[in-house]
Formats: sequence, structure tokens, C-alpha cells
Amino acid sequence: MLFQRVLTALLLAPLAILIILLLPTPWLAVVGAAVFLGAQEEWSRLAGVRQAAVRVAVLAVAAAVFALLWLAHAGPLTSLVLVLGVAWWLLACMWLRHFACGAAPTPENRALKLAAGAFVMFPAWIALVALHGRAPHGHWWMLLALVIVWAADIGAYFSGRAFGRRKLAPQISPGKTRAGAYGALAAGTLVCLLGGWLLGVRGGDLAGLAVLAVLTVAASIVGDLLESLMKRHAQVKDSGNLFPGHGGLLDRLDSVFAALPVFALGLRLLGL
Repeated sequence: MLFQRVLTALLLAPLAILIILLLPTPWLAVVGAAVFLGAQEEWSRLAGVRQAAVRVAVLAVAAAVFALLWLAHAGPLTSLVLVLGVAWWLLACMWLRHFACGAAPTPENRALKLAAGAFVMFPAWIALVALHGRAPHGHWWMLLALVIVWAADIGAYFSGRAFGRRKLAPQISPGKTRAGAYGALAAGTLVCLLGGWLLGVRGGDLAGLAVLAVLTVAASIVGDLLESLMKRHAQVKDSGNLFPGHGGLLDRLDSVFAALPVFALGLRLLGL
């Protein structure tokens, strides 16, 4: 399984890097929307939507929302959506504390989870567009956001294997440990500081960026745990089987969905 995960990552990471660095922002927005729609379909399945027609309708509505967000993204709507996205992930922390909430396969819980999916997908997409389209160095800031999440994932894996004893959230994801979370925070912060320095950030701004890195990695952990909660409610191991050793799109993007709004809003507040 580890070999499969490494091989898949070695194939996917260069592709993601090339897409971010070479595509103009409008094209990246289209590619991002397509990927996010694939993740939305998996989310709908985890939410308990069995009827294919309903899932198609959800995708059609989501596609229309992406188009509307693009038309309005240059105005104040972007900041509002980012704030709502960050607020959602704070609320998600409460859901993780009361992890049995929404577990029953009722129509009300399905609707609740579909609504939650909107707060997961749309702020992350707006953050992607805002990061990539910012001046200067928007492509590189977008790439740095992804690399922070990747570094956090690697740091969590190795520190968890080496020092992991106490579980982080055993009822939700038994494999995650507190040592893994500390390793994720350390790795993500170091990568963010290096990336910020390469992008010309200095002095007090660099210290602010370090704080933002900690918050971004913390959000990525919450995103990972929330998807684990959805899978536990749905009683499945992976959200899909698109990537060998990695599961589905949600399994690869859960941390990214949570990290992007935090990182994009934080850069705005820091004036970077």
C-alpha cells in the first residue's frame, strides 16, 4: 500500500504543479471546478444520496454556483465567501466533538450533509481562484498553499510512525495521533516560512506568515477529520477508488478544502 501511495503521489504531484504554474487563472478555475465537482459527487454518496438523478441534480446546481461565483469573484463577494468558509471550519470542530450528530441515515441528515458540502467546496474554490489570480506571484502562492498541505501530510506520517502513542481522535480516525499532528504543524510551518522567504516576505510579515501556517495546517487536520467522520457515518473506507492507494478525490482533497480558505483569507489580512 505504501508503494502504491508513493507511486501515485509521484505521478499526481508533478501534474498538479504544472497545472498551477502554467495555466492562466480562468483555465485553472475551470479545471478546479471540474475536480471539485468530482469530489462533490463523492461527497453526495457519503451523505447518503443513493439516487443517481439526485446526485446529477446536485452537480448541476454546483456547476451553476461555480459559474456565478466566477462572474462575481472580482468584487467583495470573494472576501465574504472566504470568511464564511473559515467560519464553517470552526463550526466543523464542534461537529467533530459531537461526532454522532448526523450519523443516522435520515432525510434531514442527508440534507444537512449536502449543505455542509457546499461550505466545503465553494469557499475552497473561491480561495483557489483568489490565490492564483493575486499579484504578484499568484501562481506561486497557490502552489505554496498546496505544498504546505503536502508537507503537513508527510510530517504527520513520519512523526506519527516514530512517536505516535496517544490518539488524536480515536472515535473518528484511529490511525491519527497527536504526535502526527505536531509533526504536521512543524513541517507545514517550516515549508511555509521557506516559501514565504523565497517570495520576498521578510521581518514581521514572515512571523505573521508563520502564524498563518500553523492555522492553515490546523485547518487541514480538521478537514481530514471531517471527511473521516463522513466515511465513518457512511461505513466505507475510502470516498472512491480513483487513485490506487489513495482512494477517491475527497481522500486527496479533504485537507486542501479546509486549508485554502484559511490561507487565502490570512494572506489578505496580512496584506501579503
